[in-house]
Amino acid sequence: MTRKLQLPLQTANLVVGFMVWVIISSLLPFIRADVEIPTEKLAIVTAVPVILGSVLRIPLGYYANVFGARIMFLLSFIVLLFPVYYLSEANSFSDLIIGGTFLGIGGAIFSVGVTSLPKYYPKEKHGLINGIYGMGNAGTAVTTFAAPVIATKIGWSATIKLYLILLLIFAALNFFLGDRKEQKSKEPIVGQMKIVFKNEKLWFFSLFYFITFGSFVAFTVFLPNFLVDFFNLSKVDAGIRTAGFIVVATLVRPIGGLLADKFQPLFILMAVFIGLTLGSFILAFSPTMLFYTIAVMLIALTAGIGNGVIFKLVPFYFSKQAGTANGIVSMMGGLGGFFPPLLLSAIFSLTGSYSIGFMAFSQVSLASFVLVLWLYYMDKLSLSKDVFDSTGQGILVTNPSGHIITVNPAFTRLTGYTEEEVIGKNPNVLSSGKQDASFYDAMWKQIHEQGLWQGEVWNRKKNGNEYLQLLTISSVKDDSGDVTRYVGTFSDITPNID
Repeated sequence: MTRKLQLPLQTANLVVGFMVWVIISSLLPFIRADVEIPTEKLAIVTAVPVILGSVLRIPLGYYANVFGARIMFLLSFIVLLFPVYYLSEANSFSDLIIGGTFLGIGGAIFSVGVTSLPKYYPKEKHGLINGIYGMGNAGTAVTTFAAPVIATKIGWSATIKLYLILLLIFAALNFFLGDRKEQKSKEPIVGQMKIVFKNEKLWFFSLFYFITFGSFVAFTVFLPNFLVDFFNLSKVDAGIRTAGFIVVATLVRPIGGLLADKFQPLFILMAVFIGLTLGSFILAFSPTMLFYTIAVMLIALTAGIGNGVIFKLVPFYFSKQAGTANGIVSMMGGLGGFFPPLLLSAIFSLTGSYSIGFMAFSQVSLASFVLVLWLYYMDKLSLSKDVFDSTGQGILVTNPSGHIITVNPAFTRLTGYTEEEVIGKNPNVLSSGKQDASFYDAMWKQIHEQGLWQGEVWNRKKNGNEYLQLLTISSVKDDSGDVTRYVGTFSDITPNID
């Protein structure tokens, strides 16, 4: 029963963590009425919770494997009590920076669940499960929508204090309902870091999540103030519209995970980055509210799907270092939400327009599409190489003139010749001399006419021993019909003589 509770419990934990994470950005229009904040520093106030919320994802992901999700969620909610109370009493810009920084713990707990939950389900469901857990992003929508409404009734300070009650409730829920018997791993973090850092896929996934989750966080913290200042909307209306963006991005996240379970995840990522490119391109032209809404919703849709896809890929490629890899990738996503608001504000202060910033985002998204395409073809080549290297049959490949250009490990095992010893040489180095010239003439005639020959050949190993091969030679041609290479596959069928 406890195991079945972990998905709904940890998803609810994430909702609460994200609710706390965005308190400042959601209530900033109210806080500004009481706390003097220089206009040029507004973006800093909304961005600082993202810093710790990003960096802490690495240790929290790692320690989720060491101590289990129950302990990590419990401790996180207890620690969050202090910055939340401090913020409720804030009366200066410095107070907002100090309290806001430690609110980042609410965003950092994301890496706990994506590390813990896959332990309870088979790999073919990891995309859906992490997608459902990722719906905890809805916590940002809850705060963005509800906090301004409540603040109009009881004030922003009292509104923040309500979160203290919520944190205490969920600390208790994790104490009593968290899984005390969760599978744990204590492999040193330094060793895990060395392994994952060597895998270039970690950096690709980090970049992709930097863009997809980064755009989600950036728009979440950027929209409330932007809609008030740029479109002259009321604070509550801006909160409702921002909540709509969050809800769409959140609800489609499990759809992204489910699609990644059913289809090639990299194809879906390609579509995601095309959507982000188009949406940000529209925003670059300072559209009317209608087109602005369409573009923002397109970004919400594609970013949410992309978030679900990426956390299907991470545990698939890093199953033994999932905590550390999840922490690094999710950290980069958090940082992706930190820089865009600062960049957009800096560009606006210099040019009086956000267009350059949105156009830059469209170009980065387009570059990411190209990288996903490249990664897909690299994966195909890697798969082909894995098959080439692991097959039990010996394989040698020659150029059209008959010189060896590559061999597989089985070739070395069967013949005794290493790759370095045969590259550039003719396959006749293996000849035993038992077949005469007419045999080879007939063989090559059939290859040239039919593109394939199969038969038995006596050849000689490096140590001089003769052996009987079952040999297949095929020609590989290009679109114009010209031979580009010959591929020979063989196995040792020498009869045993007792």
